[in-house]
Amino acid sequence: MRYDKGHKDDTRRHILDVASNQFRESGIAAVGLAGIMSEAGLTNGAFYTHFASKEELVREVLNDALTRREERHKANLENGIALETTIRDYLSTRHRDRPGNGCPTAALVAEVARHPKATRDAFTGKVADIISLMAEQIRQGSAKERRRKAIAIYSIMVGALQLARAVTDRKLSDEILEDAAETAVTIASES
Repeated sequence: MRYDKGHKDDTRRHILDVASNQFRESGIAAVGLAGIMSEAGLTNGAFYTHFASKEELVREVLNDALTRREERHKANLENGIALETTIRDYLSTRHRDRPGNGCPTAALVAEVARHPKATRDAFTGKVADIISLMAEQIRQGSAKERRRKAIAIYSIMVGALQLARAVTDRKLSDEILEDAAETAVTIASES
């Protein structure tokens, strides 16, 4: 059977999208290749046409999802969207309630820490890029001060989102998001 030009690339993209959603929704360890391929409408054997291993898929998913986040930050920077908007969007109930479509850092950081160095290196590079873009959105202070603030803000954002998702008390979860957003915005605007 012959496929149209680009079929292999489209199929790979589809597998990445399905895996990305499943990893962020359920965690890397909880998701098996059979489940990914079933949801993608493909056989298990087709996986190895596109990826050498689950670990390669994890790296590709992280790279892809974080590149998309990075592109959003670039667009915000180019369009003059304030860092406050980024912070409040990130620390929203909508983002909290949709982990499968949300930030891969908040959804997967604890698991990534247990993966091989190559995966952590890929993750590190993307996180560093996002921090640099956030630092560019901060208007006050030296480059070193803006970077320090960006690291603190990103850490607050990721940690608060994880905590807000983990607690069972909805009111407390909302408070975590709101208070973290206020704190992050304050840091971003400090002279």
